[in-house]
Amino acid sequence: MDIFAKFENRLGPIGDYAEKSPGYFAFPKLEGEIGNRMKFRGKEKIIWSLNNYLGLANHPEVRKADAEAAAEYGLASPMGARMMSGNSDIHVQLEKQLAEFVGKEDAMLFNYGYQGMVSAIDSLCGRHDVVVYDAESHACIIDGLRLIPSHRYVYKHNDIIDCDKQLARATELVKKTGGGILVITEGVFGMSGNQGKIRELAVLREKYEFRLFVDDAHGFGTMGKTGAGIGDEQNCIDDIDIYFSTFAKSMASIGGFLAADKKILTFLRYNMRSQIYAKSLPMAFVKGNLRRLELLRTQPELREKLWHNVRRLQNGFRERGFDLGTTNTPVTPVFMKGGLYDAVQLTYDMRENYDIFCSVIVYPVIPKGQIELRIIPTAAHTDEDIDQTLAAFDAVRYKLENKLYPQEMPYVGAGV
Repeated sequence: MDIFAKFENRLGPIGDYAEKSPGYFAFPKLEGEIGNRMKFRGKEKIIWSLNNYLGLANHPEVRKADAEAAAEYGLASPMGARMMSGNSDIHVQLEKQLAEFVGKEDAMLFNYGYQGMVSAIDSLCGRHDVVVYDAESHACIIDGLRLIPSHRYVYKHNDIIDCDKQLARATELVKKTGGGILVITEGVFGMSGNQGKIRELAVLREKYEFRLFVDDAHGFGTMGKTGAGIGDEQNCIDDIDIYFSTFAKSMASIGGFLAADKKILTFLRYNMRSQIYAKSLPMAFVKGNLRRLELLRTQPELREKLWHNVRRLQNGFRERGFDLGTTNTPVTPVFMKGGLYDAVQLTYDMRENYDIFCSVIVYPVIPKGQIELRIIPTAAHTDEDIDQTLAAFDAVRYKLENKLYPQEMPYVGAGV
């Protein structure tokens, strides 16, 4: 059998609809300056699907820093991996500032957040070790776990009692293998908006010996009094052994970092294959990220505006009776009942008739019969954006509940 033959008839649960609406529900093309309003298929929409939490993507000081760095260094410098020829004082400077900001001894830059998480897990865990992880962990965590030979136990989402049970199993196993235990969770879960129960997990150290690894991609820059993330928010920075985040969310950039004790970072720098054998993060991005971090630390009004919009939007939804689950972060999931065709018709209606663009999530990501419209408020949004969006959700919910949407794929057309 030709290994490529399977691609002809099996595109997967999402790919099965690739030919029915190319470039509309999947791989849409947003145009114009990144912000609260952009163009989709030639028409302006309110955009709720970008993780530009602090509005830094088009902040004038960020644009200036990016342009100056690109003009000074280009996009090639430095050439080579950090270990061989791609290191610089500026890379080290960014690492030191990140470590100081999140309250750790040291930090290490990654070229990409997703890649960084996958390869960090691969480097940290061996065949004698056990990983205990939250059931709703991000795909980068799951993919990292797929690579390693370690035993793995999953606990129910944010369920400390079940985590206790899995830690008991893990503890019995490492008594035989001689390995260690790593618990992995998220600071802010990107689909539900729930905070990870970091402090409660740390209490389990009174019974078990383990290290705690937290992916705080959605918490860094948004949570806590200073924006330093979930450790700042829950007053548990010292309980987190390894802190990870990406620059792709609140920093509106590329790359990521891991912060921990120096001995952990020294080991990773000399053993993390994705960094040893990959080109260093380009200088232009490093310089741009230094400016972003400075703005994050020195302009709390950006985070205050974000949270003004979060409260106005989430309170507006709840006052209208919408189900937002248990979110207590900027991530705003709006849950409704319906099938696949309900979801695509609703999304089409929202975009074409109400000028609202947000991400729609259906089975297999969430259970059958549910629709999730995920809203990401940012500091760039306005009160007018929020009011228009709430009115649009009222209108489409009425149509959904009264079964006014046809049970078929909407006609999308070729677009522009």
